[in-house]
Order: sequence, then structure tokens, then C-alpha cells
Amino acid sequence: MRLKRDRMIEATFNAEAGEEVTLNGWVNTRRDLGGIVFADLRDRSGLLQLRFDSDLPAEILEQVKHIATEDVLAVRGRLQLRPEEAVNRKMASGHIEVLVSDMELLNKARTTPFEVSKRETGSEDLRLRYRYLDLRTAEMQKNMKLRSAVTRTVRRVLENQGFMDIETPMLMKSTPEGARDYLVPSRVNPGKFYALPQSPQTYKQLLMISGYDKYYQITKCFRDEDLRADRQPEFTQIDIEMSFVDEDDVMAMAEKLVAEVLRDNLSVEIPLPFRRLSYQDAMERFGSDKPDLRLDTEISNIEDIAERTEFGVFHSALDSGGVVRALKLPGGASLSRKDFDALAEFSKDFGAKGLAFVKFTDEGLSGGIAKFFNGDLGRELILRLGAETGDAAVFMADSWFTSLNTLGHIRIKFAADRKLMPAGRFEALFVTDFPLLEKDEEAGRYIAMHHPFTSPQLRDLPLMDSDPAAVRARAYDLVLNGSEIAGGSIRIHSGDIQRKMFSLLNISEEESRAKFGFLLDALQFGAPPHGGIAFGLDRMVMLLANAESIRDVIAFPKTTTAQSPMDGAPDSVSEAQLDELHLKIVK
Repeated sequence: MRLKRDRMIEATFNAEAGEEVTLNGWVNTRRDLGGIVFADLRDRSGLLQLRFDSDLPAEILEQVKHIATEDVLAVRGRLQLRPEEAVNRKMASGHIEVLVSDMELLNKARTTPFEVSKRETGSEDLRLRYRYLDLRTAEMQKNMKLRSAVTRTVRRVLENQGFMDIETPMLMKSTPEGARDYLVPSRVNPGKFYALPQSPQTYKQLLMISGYDKYYQITKCFRDEDLRADRQPEFTQIDIEMSFVDEDDVMAMAEKLVAEVLRDNLSVEIPLPFRRLSYQDAMERFGSDKPDLRLDTEISNIEDIAERTEFGVFHSALDSGGVVRALKLPGGASLSRKDFDALAEFSKDFGAKGLAFVKFTDEGLSGGIAKFFNGDLGRELILRLGAETGDAAVFMADSWFTSLNTLGHIRIKFAADRKLMPAGRFEALFVTDFPLLEKDEEAGRYIAMHHPFTSPQLRDLPLMDSDPAAVRARAYDLVLNGSEIAGGSIRIHSGDIQRKMFSLLNISEEESRAKFGFLLDALQFGAPPHGGIAFGLDRMVMLLANAESIRDVIAFPKTTTAQSPMDGAPDSVSEAQLDELHLKIVK
């Protein structure tokens, strides 16, 4: 390589005209104006226009004739200001160009399956197949730079607070409790398996017992579960644990971390401390344990009004121990009957049997079940909901969770469909006081709402024997713009309480010893009070980048079927490899 770069393209943006530079990169676009050829050169730092005049040596001019997009070039030349009429104000380097004096074609590129300078010319499937080309696009380069910058901020903030970066194993014991493990067969221990970590949970607790009282790690985690837009089989976690702390300490640390990330990378100031809502309040007011506070609308309890109507559905729900709730839809009076039918169909996805509605017009209540809100009942409903002319309301009469969860999803869907979400605004909160346990009706037993190492609230300890369902957890979820970006808890540091927790989860003494004996043993050797939190890095960067999917902020993601179209993973392996691992495929 004859012309080795002396700077990145970004370093030319504020350089002096007349300065000689040597640059390497890819041809982004090429324009032949007859006698003069222009090309935009690209590296990961930016774009810069190259100018090839007709007085260049013949051998260079011959090469210039054949350069095309995505060819790899090395050029030398002098920076010069563009004429005023040729300034491109859409480019950071739009005021300058390089008058090329020497060029080396480092590699010729085939015609690409989509235009790198126009990402939309390739479908997502095509771009995933040629991910190395997709990563050249401006959108992906912007997202990957943001991701790198976010991790840089995280490390700086945590290191400045005295946290130690400690790695934990990728090959660990399988302790399935929740999502399925990815298993790794052991060649040297036939018939035995490692698991890839769903979380470093037990290891970071052991580190607290070991005296490393401020630990963090940016690490890969793995879950063999069904995927969606914001899930991947492997994901990156910012894992944090602290000793001698309570909930307030951990939440305050997390707030500062998020505030610094937003300030450093988006120049956004977010007020501290974040709001806090109990799980009960979040569900009652917003129909979600991860409420989006950018929307002002809240769910209303109208049971006292419903009892005085003659609408049978309301009475049936209340008589069977259910609830009646309403949600105002600002400007919703413009919705057609077909639109409300579509919302009713949408509500079935969350277990609802139906959906009622009314509109608020100049003439009063109309449409749907308006006839059941005559006179004072109608005026009372308007006051309760804060409704105005042009609004509408939808009603749910069902079980507590189904009613609130359904209205919570309608709240978000309506705002998204009507483009009511404020752009560029960030609203964060902590949701606290979760139930410690939830009932798995199918299995007929309790499961941990977070994980089995979460401490019950101290005032609820007596209820672990008498009323386990009423016990609340010392857990907290951090929610940003309606997405859970972090979750954590104060952990159980008493062996007796940990064994009690396993018992409530229907994990026998024998099974708990087999799965978690090492942790139960460690808790007997002076375990300090400790707690922590784990951030989903992919999801957090997705929100900051305003991307539609976490696939847009991961360099080499999987599809929703956990496959990689680029390299064909997962794939079959040879019989020899299977034999070496003592495995056999059963068809």
C-alpha cells in the first residue's frame, strides 16, 4: 500500500485550505461531468468530496474512468474550498473538497445487492444477509457509534464511582428457572453440559460475599426464548451489584448513570430524581408495569358510576369480582364504528372478551353504550374522565389484570396511530413494590416474578407463611419512554430466607442443593446485605437511536427465528463432531 492515510476524513472538516492530506476509504458516489470527475469518499468518520481534474497523469485518469461505488481507494491531494454555488450544506464537509494529485485503487468491488448510500433500497432480509454492507450505511454507522459512545459513558461513570470491572464465566451450571438455557456439551465430561448464562446473577452475588462490594460488567447473556423486535437470543447486559446498600442507593446510582448517558450522547437533560410508582399504581393509572409517561392520559376507575347504569356487562363483571375501567381517547370522536371494531379485535390479543365505547359531542354522549349514561350519569362520566367535546372513551369490564392490561395497550396503540407521542422527549421512572410471586395456574405453583434471589420486603416476611401472594418484593424496574431498560432488586442474603423462597417455588431441599448448593453454602460465610440492577444495553441504545428494532443497534443480530442469514448459523455439524461430544441426533 503506497498511500497510507494520515488522518480520518472527519479530521479534514476544520483543516486549512491548501493542506495536503492522504485519505483511505470507500467510494460512496461517483459523478462524471465530462473532463472532471467527482466522487464522495467515505470512512466511518464521514464523507468528503474528491475532485479529479483532467490534468492528472494518464495512468491515474485511466483508473478514474473505472472507479465505482464501494471501490476501496487511497488518495493524496490538497484541500480546497468549494465555490459558493457548489457548497453542500447537508454534509459536514460540504464546504471543502480534495483536489486529487495521486490515487491508488486498493480493491475493486462487485456491484452491491443494494445501494449502500440508500439503505432503503434493500429489504431487511437482504440487508441481514449482507450485514457487512449494511454496516457501511450511514444509519448503521450512526447507531454503532452511539452504542460505542454509550458504553464509554457507562464505564466512565461507574469507574468514577469506584466500581470494579470483573468478568464472570460464560460456561456455567444449568439452573433453569424462567427462560430456557442454551446448553453446551462437555467433550471431556461425557453426558454433561454447561449452560450459557441467562444472567451473571449468582456469580455477582458470590462476588459480594467475596468482598468486591462494587462490581460491574458489560457482558453477553443468552436466553433460548421466542423472539420479537426488542429481543435477541444473545443480548448485552450492563450488570451492576453493590454491597451494604438499600433500594434508594441502587436507584440513585442508576439515575445518575442514565442522566449521564443522555447528557453525553444526546445533550438531553433529564431531571433527578426519577418519579417512582408502585406496581399497583402503575397498573391502575396506566395499565402497564412499564408506563409511558410521555402521554398524559390515565385510566379511570368508574365502578361507582357503572353500578348505577343498566348496562348488564358492567354488573356481570362486578358481581363476579371483576372491575370496570375507562380510558379517554383525546380526539377519539373522529373514530368510525369500524375503527372501534378494530380496537375491540385488538383487545382480544390480551384476553378481553369485548370493548365498549362512547363519543363526546356537542349534542352530548353518542354511539356505543351512550344510552346507558343518561342525564347525571353522563355528566359525572365527563367530569371523571376530564373529557371534552371531540373526545371518546373505551370501557373494559373484566378481571383486574385483563381490564387494565388491555386498556394500557390501547392507550399506547391509539397514541402511536394518531402520532401523539412527543418527539425527542424522555420520561423515566422506577416501578417498585412488585409482588414477590405470581401464580402459574397451568403448573399449579408459584413462580418468582423477578427471580428466586429477590428479597421479600422485610415488613412482609410474616406473610411468607400465611399469605405468600401478598408478599411484595424489594424489586425495582427502570422504565424509559414505556420500555423497561433495567431491572434489579435487593437480594436475599440470609440462607434461611433463601431456603424458604425455594420452598415457596416448590423447589425441594434436594433440588435446591443440587442446583444452588454453592450459593446456599456461600450465604453461611458472612454474606453482606447487597443488591443491584442490570441494564439491557441493546434496548437502551435502541431508544436513544430512535430505532424500530434492537437489530438496528447490534452489529450482527439474529432474526426472529434465531438465525443468522449472513453466515447460516445455526447449522448442522459432522458426525465426527457429534461422536466427539458423545451426542446423537434423534430424528
